[in-house]
Amino acid sequence: MSAKTLVIIPAYNEEQTIAKVVRDIKSHLPDVHILVVNDGSIDHTSHKAKAEGAAVIDLPYNMGIGVAQQTGFKFAREMDYSVVVQVDADGQHPASEIAKLTNSLSHHQADMVIGSRFFGNKTSYPAPLVRRLGMLILSTFISLIIRQRIRDVTSGFRAVCVRTIEFLASIYPTDYPEPESIVLLHRAGFKITEIPVTMSPRLAGASSITPGRSVYYMIKVLLALMIGLFKKKPKFDERSEK
Repeated sequence: MSAKTLVIIPAYNEEQTIAKVVRDIKSHLPDVHILVVNDGSIDHTSHKAKAEGAAVIDLPYNMGIGVAQQTGFKFAREMDYSVVVQVDADGQHPASEIAKLTNSLSHHQADMVIGSRFFGNKTSYPAPLVRRLGMLILSTFISLIIRQRIRDVTSGFRAVCVRTIEFLASIYPTDYPEPESIVLLHRAGFKITEIPVTMSPRLAGASSITPGRSVYYMIKVLLALMIGLFKKKPKFDERSEK
């Protein structure tokens, strides 16, 4: 992995998993840099990440996944990284799959590569039926908007190139960043591709997304996406960002 690469890990109260996530990345990819954006955790997430050698930005309070991710992109832009990989702090994104994402950026000449749980024969990811149905509805809706099939629009396992770093450091959706950023990037003219990856269940703890919250989340995302379609298309001038 020759490009200057930063792995961004947004984390909120992930003291049970963050150390292993950082260790696994360092073991598989010793040359990449790791940034943990501690989103106002009230446990020992920050301390454990620092103990494993990760750089840590401590947000003053819980500001949400979108703000945490954009903080990482701003850091990457400031420090002139060429590639950013987003990884969840709960251990669902294996470090062994990161190189597959970064290699696909150049192979597909893409601006963003999404690691998909449901691409090809990757259909065994454990998720409740209601949540899977919600994912399918969102994926279908977004695929229709961008006129491109994307199977896993809620995947947070992604890699982006330098021009995408520049863009997302300036413009980033804060409410529902994973699905909204796909539409945002498409409307701004970026190329998005999707590849199959293997993901794991959480290493510890439980997801906050219950079946009831899955339905609520899906409805709110659909509304946010529909409202977003009435906004002006975002413009990106690389010269003005540098």
